[in-house]
Amino acid sequence: MAEAQTSRQRALILALCTHAIWGSMPIYLMLVKNVPPLEYVAWRTLFTLPVCLFFIIRSGMLGELKQTLTNRRTVLTLMASATMIAINWFGYVWSIQNEYVYAASLGYYILPLNMMLLGFVFLKERMDTVQKIAVALAAIGVAALAAGALTTMWISLLLGTTFAIYGLLRKTVDAGPLTGLTTESIILLPLVVGYLVWLGAAGGGLTIGRNTVETLAIVAGGPMTAVPLLLFATSARALPYTTIGFLQFISPTIVFVVGLTVFGEELKPAQLTCFALIWTAITLFTWDMLRNANKARKARLARGVTPQ
Repeated sequence: MAEAQTSRQRALILALCTHAIWGSMPIYLMLVKNVPPLEYVAWRTLFTLPVCLFFIIRSGMLGELKQTLTNRRTVLTLMASATMIAINWFGYVWSIQNEYVYAASLGYYILPLNMMLLGFVFLKERMDTVQKIAVALAAIGVAALAAGALTTMWISLLLGTTFAIYGLLRKTVDAGPLTGLTTESIILLPLVVGYLVWLGAAGGGLTIGRNTVETLAIVAGGPMTAVPLLLFATSARALPYTTIGFLQFISPTIVFVVGLTVFGEELKPAQLTCFALIWTAITLFTWDMLRNANKARKARLARGVTPQ
């Protein structure tokens, strides 16, 4: 059974849910702060696969998965996207564990600008005047943050670039969100299993099993990974990539709010300036999206076409 098409309104809701999960991720990562980043990424990948296979079987999509796995071009593209997301996961976990939360958050503020640039260059997407103004405001906000984080900019650029490329590959690949993520997990499986076997035999041992709470948190990495990535991939295929890119400003803002309220971080003037500019931009961009959607709906009604 093929994966159903998603309306733009539903895709927007899915995208917002995605960022709510990603924005609260630092709280979850505190539970695995003593797990080496590379090992955690390996477990995260390993436990993502059963979640994906459960939904594949439940949805009757084994045939579609087999078709995806036998398509050489699709597999090569998903191999590239799997590499990008694995690097991104490692970089994010490493930065949080080493208390580079500011740099990690900045990376995901840079990400939307990268995504909109890729959408403009590779997908030939265009923005209207209001959207361009919104992007300019957001860019000024990001610049205010970047000015105070030059020494850790490499972390931010790594995170912002790898996920932007991942999103572009997932938007253009000939595979649905669920089959694509399942294929990515299968592609990474041999490397993951090989690394964990080597790690267990090398003398240092594995972290899983040494602490109940930590072990449950490691296992939870599967659904914590699969669910938001499935939501992201679904929304990315239904919305313009520039729109998906702009929505990426939401999750790092939530991260900053979590930092202020949960971790007690100081709100610096650069952060306050960034928040004000970016949320002004988000409001402007969202208003323009809704305005354009309303115009399109009225145009369809005028032609006698029932809106979805």
